[in-house]
Amino acid sequence: MLGSFRRRLGALIGGFEAAQGSRRLKGFQPSRAHVNTLVAASGPEIIARARYLVRNNGYALNATESWTGNSVGTGIKPSSLIADAALKTTVQKLWLAWTDESDAEALTDFYGQQRRAAREAFIAGEVFFRFRPRRPEDGLSVPLQLQMLPSEMLPLTRNETLPSGNVIRQGIEFDRIGRRAAYWFLRRHPGDSTDPGMMGETARVPASEIIHVIDPVESGQLRGVSRLAPAIVKLALLDQYDDAELERKKIAAMYAMFVTSPAPADVIDAVPGEGGDAIVEVQPGQVVPLEPGEQIQTSAPADVGGSYEPFQYRTILQISAATGVPYAYLSNDMLKANYSNSRLALLEFRRRVEAWQHAVMVHQLCRVVWQRWMDVAVLSGALDIAGYERQRAGFVACSWLPPKWDWVDPLKDTKAEREQIDAKLKSRTQALAERGYDAEQVDAEIAADREREHRLGLNSDPSTDPAQPA
Repeated sequence: MLGSFRRRLGALIGGFEAAQGSRRLKGFQPSRAHVNTLVAASGPEIIARARYLVRNNGYALNATESWTGNSVGTGIKPSSLIADAALKTTVQKLWLAWTDESDAEALTDFYGQQRRAAREAFIAGEVFFRFRPRRPEDGLSVPLQLQMLPSEMLPLTRNETLPSGNVIRQGIEFDRIGRRAAYWFLRRHPGDSTDPGMMGETARVPASEIIHVIDPVESGQLRGVSRLAPAIVKLALLDQYDDAELERKKIAAMYAMFVTSPAPADVIDAVPGEGGDAIVEVQPGQVVPLEPGEQIQTSAPADVGGSYEPFQYRTILQISAATGVPYAYLSNDMLKANYSNSRLALLEFRRRVEAWQHAVMVHQLCRVVWQRWMDVAVLSGALDIAGYERQRAGFVACSWLPPKWDWVDPLKDTKAEREQIDAKLKSRTQALAERGYDAEQVDAEIAADREREHRLGLNSDPSTDPAQPA
């Protein structure tokens, strides 16, 4: 009643048309519920549909793999900021050895886990990792591993107040001042019938042992929303439309024929089909004798028509906008692409990916894993760092290098980058970091190459001879 009065008042005094109850917006009554309420009501169904489409729809799969490949690729890799070069080298070598051991399931390395995290975050809107401390006898370079837990393992329906005063909301336990205290995970996946564990049994895991990777779309949001959510309806309906068109072309190509008879008992020879229905066998060039009064009619399905491709293109463009993945990446259609529009779409896509890399993947996963790994490495004796506890912030300082972007036009882009460095608009360190490399490591490799060339007598340029003065 009050809402109707406000709309009428808004119509009288003017103002924002978007808030008025005009004829065009009369049926537009969006929910005013908080995103947490909406996720609790619709989250499981959205995730189930998103997973189904990724398994069965080529566009959904391509969008997911394109996002994953561009956001993580071969991995977002650390470069320790420790000033001591020898210690930094030791830390980096130990980290490299541990990355092959990080997965508790032993299916991939740490950078593969990053890729799985990006894929899950795209499909389900979130993913969880649990730190798994290991014993010294397990033989790991650093006694620590990571276990990935999908969104379905944390029940959205778990909401209660505990005797301690802590509150559980959508499976996450908060203390009295709103900090995350624990997560109440199911011991088995609710949809995995092959797991003999008890259905619905939960376990409390302290928040310090869990990494929650999520890109919230609203303030106060607790659980994730699939990036496919705005595109699910169009993906499903476009899939059905394509199937219908394909079936229509299939029928047309089969040259189907139908027999009409005034006397159902007197029909031409037929063979029984599925369900007992009679099927007339027609062969190429066959002359079929008919009984008196019978006729054969050929089917003439309507052709797809000239509107098929424009309709597909516009629908896929809407799906592209909804998922944030460029049209060419989503559809693998390069016919409409040229250098200018490809570069423009690529730059915009890369801005989005870079924002996600730094705000989500690096901040929530990479940074936290590196700090825990350093602590465990020192405590276990794998690293011997004097004064680590007093100067921990300096020792765990680290920069993260995303995978390099491939050039759209390598010659033009490389020339432009060199001019930026020469004009002091960009440092060489920054340029190398954008390519996914550590400047100190690259310089050390270049110096080693020059020294080896000089030692073997391969150096023909005096300006690069390490024995010559600079």
